[in-house]
Amino acid sequence: MSNFIDYVKIHCRSGKGGAGSRYMRREKYVAAGGPAGGDGGRGGHVILKGNAQLWTLLHLKYKKHIKAEHGEPGGKNQQFGSEGADVYLEVPLGTIVKDSETGEFIAEIKEDQEEIILLNGGKGGRGNVHFKTSTNQAPSYAQPGIPEQEGWYVLELKVLADVGLVGFPNVGKSTLLSVVSAAKPEIANYPFTTLTPNLGIVAYRDHRSFVMADIPGIIEGAHEGKGLGLRFLRHIERNSLLLFMVPADADDIHKEYDILVNELIQYNPELGDKPRLLAISKSDMLDEELKDEIKKDLPDLPYLFISSVAQIGLIELKDLIWEKLN
Repeated sequence: MSNFIDYVKIHCRSGKGGAGSRYMRREKYVAAGGPAGGDGGRGGHVILKGNAQLWTLLHLKYKKHIKAEHGEPGGKNQQFGSEGADVYLEVPLGTIVKDSETGEFIAEIKEDQEEIILLNGGKGGRGNVHFKTSTNQAPSYAQPGIPEQEGWYVLELKVLADVGLVGFPNVGKSTLLSVVSAAKPEIANYPFTTLTPNLGIVAYRDHRSFVMADIPGIIEGAHEGKGLGLRFLRHIERNSLLLFMVPADADDIHKEYDILVNELIQYNPELGDKPRLLAISKSDMLDEELKDEIKKDLPDLPYLFISSVAQIGLIELKDLIWEKLN
């Protein structure tokens, strides 16, 4: 089973607030001691916390029910009840949270150590000492604590990368990533070798770098859920730049590119606004005459002929990517 989990559904419950105390002071030499009940403690929050070391939601897959502690009731002699312990859910950067029933977007974690309270713990109730008045010197009333909050939530991870590789299965995306970065994606000559997004850090000149993501192959109809479909299209939403890859031996490079763009736009129209580059892969089989022939019918965007295996055009590709990113 893959360790890459990018979708979990969990039930969360915060802690309820502790009740305020109704304690009346009882002292040996005081016949009618006044109110002395302390306040209840706050219930625990459920808090999301960004962790840059995580890259999957696997650790939450088998943790369906998340519960924070309840606050303790107030004590005598105006003692405060203890607060319930907060629960922290550590998640990878790029995690978004939605209400499971309505699908409504709630929050997104973008930075390391960023904290967002998903559910507030209930406030503690006030003790009877707060309700003493000139006409009621001995109130026997104290507030109950505010109840807990609970609900079902969906956590979705969208991979954060500078460059997303977009192409049909088996066009050389994984090979490119393995050659330009230290990533070790599984590579074989059949569709859907890549079953999870692979991330690689690509070293560039002067110790600079950028992050490249190999998104599993899109097929025609992916936006309707065909192939690996919607599961991976969402990762493309997070990339700053899209690098389309079409092999040199494709029947019609322009048509293949148009199908890929259409799948993205059908899934999310905003993807049409992202900067794009085109890499014509497996170009080591082409001579200059064939390249000139192919150039006549290419889509209108910056393009390069590359070969990962023969190491052709890769430095120029990095230069072009860097220029586009900055």
